[in-house]
Amino acid sequence: MTDGNMLASVETVFAPADELELSAFLDEAHKTEKALHIMGGGTRLKPSFPFETTTLTTRRLSGILTYEPGAMTLIARAGTPVEEIEAVLAIEGQALAFEPMDHRTVLNTGGVPTIGGVVATNASGPRRVQIGACRDHLLGVRFADGRGRIIKNGGRVMKNVTGLDLGKLLCGSFGTLGVLTEVAIKTLPAPESELSVGFNNVSVSEASRIFQTVLASPMEISGAAFRSGTAWLRIEGRSKQVKYRREKIFDLLPHYNIDFLYDVVSKDLWSRLRDLHHFDDPQLPLWRILVKPTDASIVASALENLGGTVSLDWGGGLIWFAGQADALEVRRACGTGQALLMRNESPFCGPRFAPEGKAVARLSKALRNQFDPAAILNRGLMDS
Repeated sequence: MTDGNMLASVETVFAPADELELSAFLDEAHKTEKALHIMGGGTRLKPSFPFETTTLTTRRLSGILTYEPGAMTLIARAGTPVEEIEAVLAIEGQALAFEPMDHRTVLNTGGVPTIGGVVATNASGPRRVQIGACRDHLLGVRFADGRGRIIKNGGRVMKNVTGLDLGKLLCGSFGTLGVLTEVAIKTLPAPESELSVGFNNVSVSEASRIFQTVLASPMEISGAAFRSGTAWLRIEGRSKQVKYRREKIFDLLPHYNIDFLYDVVSKDLWSRLRDLHHFDDPQLPLWRILVKPTDASIVASALENLGGTVSLDWGGGLIWFAGQADALEVRRACGTGQALLMRNESPFCGPRFAPEGKAVARLSKALRNQFDPAAILNRGLMDS
């Protein structure tokens, strides 16, 4: 760093080596009201802001700081690649239970998924239907706010619940409240055995009924997804438990054309379902829609009527829609659901959020004013 205006002395992309550099950079950006694009490993599309921005990446804030297999706790810097974390956990027979999605295929991007990016976007895979989202496994965070202040919240154990849970607040805030520098995550044992059950030649309405039936039973399903006319259920656990639950499937859902996939083949299926390999056309707009699982059939049918392709995850709580329909029509079809435009025909589109209601917008603005009064962090991203 040189003396004088720090922002003028850096290139378009600034990658701080530690919290001190990050804090100083944000402090000056706050004073000059310089808009920043916050980036982790660069796996998501950069939003097309109508103003000049400087990209701030956490890729150099990397490394696992603490891993305690017995306590099932891991602390890592925000820029640590997810792949590196998963490799370390695998040695101890553990995993990130919320199986974060890798967006590179569906968004046609490069880069490397980082744990900070996962937390900032609350990226959660199919197992959410059983064990919750990323935010439910977050123990604590360190982050820099829009003034450059370093803030720590949470702890290393689940029972540490004193004070306001800022971790959950930042999880899913897409970098608009602060720049994560460290995260503490709860890990879980990796499943011993895995089985996928495919119900062939079913409609989206039939798939929704299958999900509701199974998820209301004691079957302990860890995945419930639908695509291309097949409803998939995943069963995980000890080998004997998986075998027992397989037999119970026939009692619970007779008269279906069923396929079974085991272990490695099953893992590959759910990896591809999670990462949306079936929606890999970068020219086709892609929507991520959150609904009540009981509304999935109605919403999915309405979306299909717009002319496009629908898939389900989270037992119907998550709908993916790829099609050329007008944004207003898509959001109207979603009813009370929340729609996010993940990918558009034009490059560098980035996410597009639905307009917030007046009460929610006031609350969001008040929160951002507390953490980022100059609105330098991903300015306008969640207002689009």
